[in-house]
Parts: sequence; structure tokens; C-alpha cells
Amino acid sequence: MGLTSQVFSEDNLRPLVGYMAIGHVRYSTSGSSHIRNAQPYLIETLHGPLAVAHNGNLTNALSLRHRLLERGVGLSSSSDSEVITQMLAAPPPGGEPDGPDWEARIAEFMAVAEGAYSLVVLTRDAVFAVRDPWGLRPLCIGELNASSCGYVVASESCALATIGARYIREVAPGEIVRLQCPGLRSTQGRPPAQQVALCVFEYVYFSRPDSLLEGQTVHRVRQRLGEELAHELPAEADVVVGVPDSAIPAAIGYARASGIPFTEGMTKNRYIGRTFIQPDERLRRAGVHLKYNPLVANLAGQRVVLIDDSIVRGTTAGPLIRLLREAGAAEVHVRVSSPPVRHPCFMGLDMATHAELIAHRKSVAEICAYIGADSLAYLSHEGMMRAVLAGVESGPASSMPTAGEVASAGSAPAPVGAAATSAAPTGAGSRHCSACFTGTYPIPLQEFWELKTQEKLALEQVWGS
Repeated sequence: MGLTSQVFSEDNLRPLVGYMAIGHVRYSTSGSSHIRNAQPYLIETLHGPLAVAHNGNLTNALSLRHRLLERGVGLSSSSDSEVITQMLAAPPPGGEPDGPDWEARIAEFMAVAEGAYSLVVLTRDAVFAVRDPWGLRPLCIGELNASSCGYVVASESCALATIGARYIREVAPGEIVRLQCPGLRSTQGRPPAQQVALCVFEYVYFSRPDSLLEGQTVHRVRQRLGEELAHELPAEADVVVGVPDSAIPAAIGYARASGIPFTEGMTKNRYIGRTFIQPDERLRRAGVHLKYNPLVANLAGQRVVLIDDSIVRGTTAGPLIRLLREAGAAEVHVRVSSPPVRHPCFMGLDMATHAELIAHRKSVAEICAYIGADSLAYLSHEGMMRAVLAGVESGPASSMPTAGEVASAGSAPAPVGAAATSAAPTGAGSRHCSACFTGTYPIPLQEFWELKTQEKLALEQVWGS
């Protein structure tokens, strides 16, 4: 348990030998933060070891888990990733007369799995990269050393540059890629979904800015989000400040489009992790105070446009605004480079319940008053998708609803605009999941609605109190 830098050292990595490996840094969406849920999952099969690392969240994990238990398969964790591992350990119905056919096993799993899964699978003699038919979570391939058949797979392309690998391409939705020498072997485990749906929140917040998605850098998309925000929702101010680090590109774009100078308004302690994904409310609140310090010289007497990429739970924005006011900011106008997050995510982001999401419980005006801003405005859904689609390598931009949402402290609640209430587009040209903004999910969620609960801790009951 702990951060990668705390867990791994030169001493405990030096003894590792071999020519294939997989690893995983866990972000808990199904199953609590516990060592029993750590990945990769490693089990012994008739044909040798099998290890699986998983990014995402299966939406039908409970029924798949029940199917395994009916077969007499014992499970030792409360994560959907162990369910995936045990399903891959079983041979396909027709058997395997010539030895293990891992592609067939993976395809058999894909035929019944629903939801988000980007996988790396390690067997005795190969590594496989697998992506769900919707392409909900990213996965890409790189080449480490062409002369020695060195291939790597990562959930973000920025990881490739870290080890000197050359980016090749993304794993396609529904694709199974076997890393082998020479070359790569690709099979289609399941046809791509009629409407592929890469998570748009990867662009808004989750991915690192130097990562590539759909042929474009995340940093450039975030700049365009800021530019769209400035066009839609201008503010009378003296300086533009971004919340470090994920909102800095959007702040730069806002400043460029609005003509208001960009300045650094706060410094970030880079040893403190992301706050909205901390599992405990007390830790999230304490994290804000530990994480940022204001730059008084840049803020004193200034009317500030504070750019944030999103407001999820609302626990970070208020303390940040107080920091700016304590540093002497005359006014603080908050502009958010995404629409209000009103709906939970069931496909790999830890935004589990409606009750946790401030925009589901409060109007924009109420949020503005709650966080103590002079005004608050969100980018429209149309503006967000325009910024995302502008640099996508293929596929036409789709028709989106219009209008942003604006509110000032003390004003009447603003009418809920199309940006928050319209269904996500499902026709030709739509290629992203924006369900956390729209409430329209690309995958049926019958299992969730029947349970009337969220799956993150749904499997914990097996462990008792």
C-alpha cells in the first residue's frame, strides 16, 4: 500500500529478472483501498501463471461474480478485476486441444463483459493488451527497441516517453493485441460498439497534459476548453489564474482568448496527491490546505478569474477562493472548463453517488454562494465537445446542445441550461462518453438500478464488517 515511489526502490527491483512484466497503480473504483484488492492479480492455471491488471469498471461485475461462484470458483477479493482474472483462467466451451488459446479465452470474456476495461494480461509466453468495445478507458502501444522486439503498453502515452519508447498507436476498441517477436498480432475480440465512447473526463482532468488521445495532446485540448470558456462566458477582471496543475492549460487558453493577462496565483506542493479522489472527506479538506499557497504579489487588489477544470464534490473550490481572498484578491470569478458534474460514473471514475456531487444537489447559484465566489460559470456541453472534437484525427463533430450556465452569489437560481440536462448525443459522429455531465450512459446499467447501490463497495459484504 502507498505511492509508487514509496513502494518500489532500486533494492527491491534489482532482483527481478525476465523479459516480460506487467504492473499496476491502483485507483479504486470497485472494491475498497485494501491490499487484497492490489493488482496485478496473479493465479496459477493448468497452463502456467496468469496475471491481469485492469483499468476501468465492469458494470455487470456482480452477475459475473455470481456465475463464477456457481461454478465453485473461490474469490479472495472484492474487486471486479479478480472476476476478470478468474474468467480468463477458464478454457472456452469447445476446449483447447492444442494448448491454451489465450485470444479465444479473452474473446470469451469480452462476449459477456459490460463496462470499461483496459487490460494487460501476462501469460507464460506473452503479454496481451485488451480494450473494451466502447473504448471507454485509454490504452496505447509503444516500441521500446525495434531490433530486440521491445514493445510496451500503457494507459497513457506519457509513460512511453519516460522509458524512451516510441508511440505507435492506441489499442482499438474491442481489440486484442499480442506483443510478440517479431511484430504485433492483432485480433478483434469483439466488434467495436456502434457508438464508441472514450471518457471525455480524460480530456477535462484525468489524463496527464502531455498524453496523446485520439491523435491530439491533452494539453492542447485543455487550452481550447479555456478558449471556448472565454468566448461563452467572459468576465471583467484584471488577471486569469488557473488551479494547478490540471487547469493551467485552460487558464492559458482563457487568457489568450479574452485578452486578460495570465498569472500564477498559487503554488502547489507537488508531494500532495489529487484531492477530489481522496477516499475520505476529511483528507480531501485537509489536502487543500496542504496543497496550495497563494502568491500575494500577483493577487493583491486584483479582480481574479479563477479557472478550474471541474467542480465535483465542491470541497476544494471554497478553500481555494478563501486562499485568494486572504491574499488580497478584490474579486474572484470562477470559470469552469467543463459542464456541471451532476451524475455518477460507473465506467472507471470514482464519482460514485448522486449525493456526493454538489451540482446534483444545488443549482449553479447555490454552488456559487456555497464556495464564496463573486460569480460562477460553467462551459456548455457544446463548447466542451467542440474543443475536444476540433483536433480528433477522424470522425465528424456532432450536433450538441447549446448554452453555458452562469450564476452570481446572491442572485436567483439560474435556469438549468441544455448543457446539463440534454441527453448525450447517440447518433453518428458522437465518440465520447459524457454521462457524468448529461446522465445518458453508453451502456445499460440495469444491475446498478436493481441494486439501488453503487458497486464500489457492493462486493465488500463478503468480508463482513
